[in-house]
This record gives sequence, structure tokens and C-alpha cells, in this order.
Amino acid sequence: MDLLGGLSIGVLLNVIFIDLLLSGDNAILIALAAKNLPADQKKKAVLFGTLGAIGLRIVFAAVIVYLLKIPFIYAIGGLMLLWIAFKLLVDDSGHGEVKSGATLWGAVRTIIIADALMSLDNVLALAGVSHGSLVAIVIGILISIPIIVGGSSLLMKIMNKYPIITTIGSGILAWTAAGMITHEKMINDAFENNTIALAFKIVMTAIVIAAGTIVAKRKAQKHQVTSSENQTA
Repeated sequence: MDLLGGLSIGVLLNVIFIDLLLSGDNAILIALAAKNLPADQKKKAVLFGTLGAIGLRIVFAAVIVYLLKIPFIYAIGGLMLLWIAFKLLVDDSGHGEVKSGATLWGAVRTIIIADALMSLDNVLALAGVSHGSLVAIVIGILISIPIIVGGSSLLMKIMNKYPIITTIGSGILAWTAAGMITHEKMINDAFENNTIALAFKIVMTAIVIAAGTIVAKRKAQKHQVTSSENQTA
């Protein structure tokens, strides 16, 4: 089904799903940046900071969509997206700490800067799953960001309770990344055969999910051992 002159609802839902999946910790850090403010200023800081963050994400998206027209950018973007898909399964450390702002505009500035630094990989992922549609990215961001900010704790609980959601998201990103590589004009001849292109997507997706799952399990086991040693010490 299409809307807005050819924009697929399926593509839009993919954009929203991936943005929700990748941005949960952004919302937590937004809350942290405003936690020391008075109650009346806290809501303003989150609102203004979120509006600024949305604006910057749209600018990033426009730049990335434009860059996708440059030779080899699809291949480079695809490789970067494979890494993002892998990190989604493995990286449980978040994006670091954010200092709480002491003033309203200090908190707003912190929110915008922190979200900008954390959102470059998100926007690249959105550019991939949207097939370079800036309209889909903008609509997806406008829908998903308020959900993220308003329900960050609930989103994180759902993702922690159902790890399969993260695995599915990683698989979608890996599949999209492989598709970007196969559509790179400079090497497109190697994937003219649809069977080869499909096999490449399946293999790359399987490798990312398998590798990410194995590394994540090893990290979890190592963390358990370290915790046990600290408790017995």
C-alpha cells in the first residue's frame, strides 16, 4: 500500500521500528540531561531539546540521502550498516554518560549535542531501510521521537523482556546493508543474477546475527563471572 505519492507504508513502518529500536538510550540520556532542573523547567528542556534533536536528525538525513548518490557510498554505507547491526546485538554499554544541565538552556544544549552525537548511526540505518526516501525518514522521525521520549522506560522494558525484538531489528539492518552493497553501481554487475544477490543477503544477515549472538553471550558470561568474583571478594 502506498501513501503520499508512492511512499510505501511498509517502508515507513520499517523506519519507525528501526528508529524506536536504536533510540531507546537516547531518550534515557535526554531525561538524564534534564534531571537536575525544577519540575516546570524539566518539561520545557525535554520539549525544546527534542525539537532541536528532531531538526538535526532531519538535516543529517538530508545530507546522507544526498551522499548516497556518490559512487561507492552505497557500498561504504552498507558496510557501516553491517557494523551497526552487529553492535545492536553486542553493545550493552550504551553511549556513555551525559551530565545534567544546571540551567534550562544548558540542558537543552546538552540534549541536542548528545542526541546528535548518538544519532549519526541511527540516521544511516534509517536512510538504508527507507531506500533513500527523505520523506519516509522525516515522517518516521516525527512519529517515533515523541514515542521514544514519552515512553523510554516502557520501550527499554519491552526490549529487555523480549530480546527477539533486538535480533529482528539487527536482521533487518543486516539485510538492508547487504541490499545496499548489491545496489552499488560500481559493483552491481556481480549481483545481476537475482539468486546471487539473494544468497548474499541471506549469508550476510546470518553471519551478523550469529556473530552478534555469540559475542553477546560471551560478554554476558564474562560479566556474570566478574560479578561473582566481586561478590566473593
